[in-house]
Amino acid sequence: MPPEDDYTAGPFVPDHGGLPALREAAAGCRGCPLHRDATQTVFGQGNPHARVMLVGEQPGDQEDRQGKPFVGPAGQLLDRALDEAGLDPADAYVTNAVKHFKFMRAEPRKRRIHKAPTLREAAACGPWLAAELALVGPELIVVLGATAGKALLGSSFRVTQVRGTVLEEEIHGRRERLVPTVHPSAVLRADDREAAYQGLVADLTVAADALG
Repeated sequence: MPPEDDYTAGPFVPDHGGLPALREAAAGCRGCPLHRDATQTVFGQGNPHARVMLVGEQPGDQEDRQGKPFVGPAGQLLDRALDEAGLDPADAYVTNAVKHFKFMRAEPRKRRIHKAPTLREAAACGPWLAAELALVGPELIVVLGATAGKALLGSSFRVTQVRGTVLEEEIHGRRERLVPTVHPSAVLRADDREAAYQGLVADLTVAADALG
């Protein structure tokens, strides 16, 4: 394994073959150490011609076990919020900035506890996200949470400052429109879950209006 400064998925990313080739190649990615403990790579999925791409942080426990993004409680909440905001989850493409589950255990055989990926780990995974963006070519990116925002927009990103607004930025060589919001898992952790949920729906409604 190379030094941390040299972590990158770049050598594993194929230059042709579309999303199926990307997904197959990502299964063997060794661009950073996160693959060692994760069950499997969790690649993006959804409509390959989606108008909207949703980018989260990383797979959770259920996603790691099932090999699909946003299939756990946070994903179920996100689907409900998308539908309420007027965005059909079936028409979206969903993925994460980091494709392997990073976790810790308080004790052996205990529940796996989510641990946020570092900026370098997210940067190492960046070539996969860049390739997904290039192939799907969405009209809008919904940024779910701080880690996804920093992976796309840099370390100065603060979701609380820009959530629910339409941004235009250069991302991986493409001019993109983005709407940042909180990660649905933050809604599940909120003291006032209903208020947090309505805030998420309001942000996603901005995204739906931006698509027209």
